[in-house]
Formats: sequence, C-alpha cells, structure tokens
Amino acid sequence: MKKIISLLLAVTVLFAFTACGAEKQNGDELSEITVCLDWTPNTNHTGFFVADKLGYYEQAGIKVSIVQPPEDGAELMTASGQAQFGISFQDSLAPLFACDEPMEITAVSAIIQHNTSGIISRKGEGMDTPKGLEGKSYSTWNGPVELAIIETVMENDGGDFAKLELIPNVVTNEAEALRNKDTDAIWIFYAWAGVACEVAELEFDYFDFIDINPVFDYYTPVIIANNKYLSENPETAKAFLEATKKGYEYAIENPQEAAEILIEGDTTGSLKDSVELVTESQKWISRQYTADAESWGVFDSERWNSFYAWLWEKGLIGKEIPENTGFTNDFIK
Repeated sequence: MKKIISLLLAVTVLFAFTACGAEKQNGDELSEITVCLDWTPNTNHTGFFVADKLGYYEQAGIKVSIVQPPEDGAELMTASGQAQFGISFQDSLAPLFACDEPMEITAVSAIIQHNTSGIISRKGEGMDTPKGLEGKSYSTWNGPVELAIIETVMENDGGDFAKLELIPNVVTNEAEALRNKDTDAIWIFYAWAGVACEVAELEFDYFDFIDINPVFDYYTPVIIANNKYLSENPETAKAFLEATKKGYEYAIENPQEAAEILIEGDTTGSLKDSVELVTESQKWISRQYTADAESWGVFDSERWNSFYAWLWEKGLIGKEIPENTGFTNDFIK
C-alpha cells in the first residue's frame, strides 16, 4: 500500500510539474495584439476590458495591449501595423476607401448593431422633431457628412435647413451646455451623452436619426483590422474576435459587473469619478451590442452599402465605393 501511495504521489508531482511547465510555455508563446481605441475608455470598449480581465484572451493564446489613439487616429495606426486592431466608424472610414489607394484596413466587427445617435435639446421647446430645429441653434463640428445628415433629416420632416443657426463648437458637457443655453441642440451618442443627461437630471427631448431615415442606420463604432495581419494571421484574428465577442456577451448578461471591470481597467483615470454614469451607460448599451442581430459583431451588407451609396449620391466622397467594400464577416463565428 505504501508503494502504491508513493507511486501515486510521484505521478501527481510529475503531473503538476508538467502542467506548470506547459502553462509557462504557453504563456511565453502568447500572440501579442495591440488594440488602438478611438477615445478614452468608455462603454463602447467594455468587451475588450472584460475579455482581458476574465482571461478570455489568454485562453485563446493571446496577450492584448489596449492603447490610446495618437492625434492622427486609430485608422492610421492600424493601417501602419503599429496596432493590429483599432476602433473606427463607418462614416469616418468612407473617405479612406473612396480613393485611388484605399487604406489597408477592414472593419471586422460591429461593436453595437445600430446607430444610436440623434439630437438632444431642452424639453418642451419644440425640437423633438427635426423640423423643430428651424430658428434654433445647433452646435456643429462642421463635418460635411454631419451637416448633410442634419439637412436631410430636416428636409425629410418638412423643415428648412437654411433656418438652422450653426454654432461651431465641440460640446463636452451636454447637460451643462443646454442648461446654460449655450446652444439649443446637440448631436449625441445616447449611450454616453444621453445617459449622462439622465444622470444629471436634465429634462430633454431627443430624436434618433434612424427613426427619420433608415439610411442613417450605419455602423458606429466598429472594430477595424490591418489587412496584412488578417491575411497572414487569420486564425489568430478569429481567436481574438471570438474572445472579444465573449467579453461583450458577458457585458450583455452582467452589465453591473462589466462596468466595474471597465472602471478598474481604465488606466487613464477618466472614469474613476463617473461610477454612476459608467454603470447606467453600461446597462443601457448592453442591450444594444447585439440588439436584433443573430449574433454580436455581424454586419448587414445592405445597410453598409446603402449608407455608402447615399454618401456618393450626395457628393460627400470623391469616388464611388464598390458594394461590400471595407467590411467582412469572415472573422466572426
């Protein structure tokens, strides 16, 4: 019996050493991936932080570094290969594809399924519809696509864009700007700025662009990837996106815990004093990650193509973008 016990102990110790050695070896061989964000960490990015914190990336054989974007943006950093993946937006990508030498990047996953942006204004002042913007002031960053969208939704609603006062201004605190009457209307992404106004207890009106014209249901934000990396490392790219998908699926099921992970993982310190906002934003956006799609991350080619066709029709890009350009569902399981 003593011999049997000794033999079992020896086997157990040998197995433990073997397991530790294998774990160390696998750790040494983790594929390194850099993800460049589009902004400081927010609830658009939660899935990355969850996948990292809960070990989904490590389980997939990947070590991920999440970095802030340079001044020239995540697109250039990703195209140059300094980052393998980044965060961008379908509208921002358009001019990078509508040229003689398109940038070597591809959208490989939709972070949220629908465009959740629209116009916020003070409650009860008639701006709950686009026509109501007539005679009001609107804070603009003077983007051609931005202004064309505002003009289109106003016209679709029977309004006159020429009667809208444009105020060049980048608003960072929407509730304060509206309360102080610095402006009458602001373009926001509801998951963050809309929820921030709720947390600030501002009474407001709001309308979604996609409720006025479905062509504006474009993808914002998206995960982009370096084309060369995709062609040379397809299985690693799939593994990265599968682990990221698990991160977002966890956030869908556990928004409170996911918010805590996001705050903990934010190395910029920008979220430490915004716990309520992050938590409420996470609860709101977790319902939007997949929404009515069959799975997180997939693109609807008709919606993608329709928006780029609209940009060409309106003369907002210098070259027509062929259908199904700039995105793929090939790396999403």
